[in-house]
Amino acid sequence: MTETNVTRAETEVDGHRTSYLTVDRDGPVVLLLHGTYWSRVWQPVLDGLADAGLRPVAVDFPGMGRSDGELDPQTAAVPALADWVGRFAAALGITGPVGVAGHDIGGGVAQHLAVRGPLDVRRLALVNAVMFDSWPVPGVARFRDPAVVAATTPEDLLASRREAVTTALGRAATEQLIDDYLEPWHDARVCRSWMAMAAAADARFTTDLVPALEQSSLPKVLVWGEDDGFQKVEYAERFAAQIPHTGLVRIPGAGHLPMENEPGRVAGALADLFTTR
Repeated sequence: MTETNVTRAETEVDGHRTSYLTVDRDGPVVLLLHGTYWSRVWQPVLDGLADAGLRPVAVDFPGMGRSDGELDPQTAAVPALADWVGRFAAALGITGPVGVAGHDIGGGVAQHLAVRGPLDVRRLALVNAVMFDSWPVPGVARFRDPAVVAATTPEDLLASRREAVTTALGRAATEQLIDDYLEPWHDARVCRSWMAMAAAADARFTTDLVPALEQSSLPKVLVWGEDDGFQKVEYAERFAAQIPHTGLVRIPGAGHLPMENEPGRVAGALADLFTTR
């Protein structure tokens, strides 16, 4: 087993225990945001980021992963989650400029933070993230119907998430890794929070940011698993062409979770962005 310095820690935000993965070291802070998964998606790259001199912090949103609390369609909306990230950073005593990386819907939150605050974001990375009108994908969009939410049992959602996780992991999928990713969804509260995030999914939260992104001078990088069937690489190509100061790092043979397929390449691409002066 590869030696790791990654630890899971806790703080309190809005009166709820909040869980996050980190490597306890000094260095510029990089906040890593998940979407319809949880902080586990970032685990393979945390040591690499720390080895580059960074302090990575991968948080679980309320009611997701191993954090307490519970999301509803209002608190799960991208602007509300961005405000929550600001309160999480304050709880950790993080002040001054930060780097932010987002995966999946967490990429929408990261874009919001980059152009509308409340944090002083100096560099932005998006990894197989939502953008423009790329979302919600059908498997998420159907939960915008309250009747679908009401009819979905925790067992139904667990089965659905197993299928999605298996596809997202691609060639990295093993039964042990799939079960590791699915562990939080055995909790009905997490299932409800996930459905709330799905119900809140709305492309206007990213399309509305495009004019500000087109004027942004922030250094940005897109890191993309080319075989992603959820967030297609064509959107990344469009973003890199349309949004200034944006680089694109393609990961051939990787899907929606390139951190699992090629952790060294993903960590290296992120470190290159976040350590460049």
